Amino acid sequence: MAFFRPRVSREAEVRYHADVEISKSFPQLLDRAREAERVVRELRAADADEIELLAAGRAFDKALTEALRAAEAGQRAAFGVKAYDDRIARRKAKATPKGAQWTREVERLRTLREENRMWGIPRVPPRVPSAR
Repeated sequence: MAFFRPRVSREAEVRYHADVEISKSFPQLLDRAREAERVVRELRAADADEIELLAAGRAFDKALTEALRAAEAGQRAAFGVKAYDDRIARRKAKATPKGAQWTREVERLRTLREENRMWGIPRVPPRVPSAR
């Protein structure tokens, strides 16, 4: 009598293929985030007003979030289809060179996004209505 391991679920296969497709856009999204970062740095160097910095900071945050989502999809795809159902397979896949590379990239983008959210987006006080 032979014992076979169960195949991965159909849902895991669908999610894997979706993540592969999403991760293909990662280089373009990362370039868009770099361009947004360049704009923020130029505005800071030019001593722009807070409204311009606020808009640029939010655009940078949006670009970073999109790049981060694509990187997370690439990370899950690099871990393989088994990792969607099995936490041990996911943990083992993190130790592979490709898995570790994606994990570092995701952590780097998360750190950059949080830093931008804390210090890069200026806090503009709300307008106080005049008392007439």
